[in-house]
Amino acid sequence: MNKAEFITAAGFAVSLLFHMTQAEACPASCDCKSLGDMKGLQIDCSSRKLTAVPALPGGTKRLYLQNNSLTSVPPGTLDSLRSLEEVETSDNPWNCDCHILYLKLWLEDVSEPSLAKVRCATPAPVRMKPLRQLTGNELGSCKRLLPIKCLEFFWRDLILIAGAIITLILAAWALKFSKKLVCQINLCQSTPRG
Repeated sequence: MNKAEFITAAGFAVSLLFHMTQAEACPASCDCKSLGDMKGLQIDCSSRKLTAVPALPGGTKRLYLQNNSLTSVPPGTLDSLRSLEEVETSDNPWNCDCHILYLKLWLEDVSEPSLAKVRCATPAPVRMKPLRQLTGNELGSCKRLLPIKCLEFFWRDLILIAGAIITLILAAWALKFSKKLVCQINLCQSTPRG
């Protein structure tokens, strides 16, 4: 292979790699547009009959998911979207049971205006009610509302607190014992030997 063939092959490989990363960055079912100076992406997945949120690139600044067939969003699905500035999730048949809690809490943190537009489709008692107005009682009861990671942190923190309390008790006992020992040593030294 001569130098010209090598350069051509290397250029082709770089081009292929670039196109592969571009394909990974934009979900196949969506239209993506670079925002140029804003250094981010606009991902338009609206009106695609989506039943699940596709894998989204972390650099997403604007996300449009309206007018699909989304009923819920699994916990953690949107956590990587740290630079998101605008999101639209209205006009989906949201199932407002306890599984919608992740989306509700996420929208409360990221986009209050978008949360205001989300309306429940099911169950019947909350049909057409805005998601942001629902309370824990209306969302139904789930066996496990806290994510597993929260429970792991709870047990870890509980063990750390218990360890700190035991350490303080042992330190207090050692201090008391050392004072008693010092007093006994002082008494032994001050008593005359006969």
